[in-house]
Amino acid sequence: MKKHLIAPVAALSAGLLLLSACATEAEEPAPAPTEAAEETTEETTEETAELSGTVLLDGSSTVGPFAEVAAELFQQETGVEVTVGISGTGGGFEKFCNGETDGSNASRGIKDEEKALCDENGVEFGQITVANDALSVVVNQDNPLECITTEQLSAMWNVDSTVATWGEVDGLDAGDLASEDLVLYGPGTDSGTFDFFTDEINGESGNIRTDYTNIGEDDNLAVQGVAGGVGAMGFIPYSFYQESLDEVKGLAIDSGNGCVEPTVENLLAGDYTPLGRGLFMFPASEALERPEVLAFYEFVIDSNEDIAAGAGLVALTDEQKAEQLEVVAGLGS
Repeated sequence: MKKHLIAPVAALSAGLLLLSACATEAEEPAPAPTEAAEETTEETTEETAELSGTVLLDGSSTVGPFAEVAAELFQQETGVEVTVGISGTGGGFEKFCNGETDGSNASRGIKDEEKALCDENGVEFGQITVANDALSVVVNQDNPLECITTEQLSAMWNVDSTVATWGEVDGLDAGDLASEDLVLYGPGTDSGTFDFFTDEINGESGNIRTDYTNIGEDDNLAVQGVAGGVGAMGFIPYSFYQESLDEVKGLAIDSGNGCVEPTVENLLAGDYTPLGRGLFMFPASEALERPEVLAFYEFVIDSNEDIAAGAGLVALTDEQKAEQLEVVAGLGS
């Protein structure tokens, strides 16, 4: 039987949101490094300098920017080239399970049929949580809505939906938009964002009406479409929403406990349900036997804050980072 090293997604804790107080007393000068410490630093530098080769990644368009920033920083430090393809979570897993890549980037967990393909081809793997994310439901800035329920979203997006105008959604006060045509923008079927949204909102991955505008893997097309039509709506990763605050409006989500805004604080506190999620990288066990591959995934967690900031994503909390460092250590043993 093939072995899958699957790490659970770390719990998101509101307590981790507290900011550390600034130091009020001058710090003592750091002691001079000991001879042993200097030797350890020299050994680490030598090991890093000795890395070579290429790391091949593919997958999620949401994780793609994170992987690209990580690749650039890692190459600057080690000289190792990391190539990042973006064929969607599903497309990435297909290549990965066929043995074409060293790792797969994903905005959802791996599906049973994808595991079966990996098993068939002898590809064993691990799972690492690399960032926090959410799906933001966005509308045109002239839309009067501020909040929408998960039931109303399902009524709009479900495969059986016959809703054609904003006024046809039960319980939705669309105001002047009541007679406006509902125009929907969303990703294609290879997207992990597509799978996640349809599963969480419509109850089954792939459950979606067929007349929405398919933007493939380019979330910017959803932003452009929503910004250009007063009756438009889309769902996009939180990072793309943050880049587009001047173009679209994000709606608060009510999943039964009141309206919750799409903010980092609400995401990390676990309050932005059901659209908060983790982002993942799946390294192949065989690839991890190569020192450059293992070093890359260690670097992804060690330098997580810098990488996430460069990609516009929400970094791991301290608790998550500690847990994922243990996961990576276990994968390389």
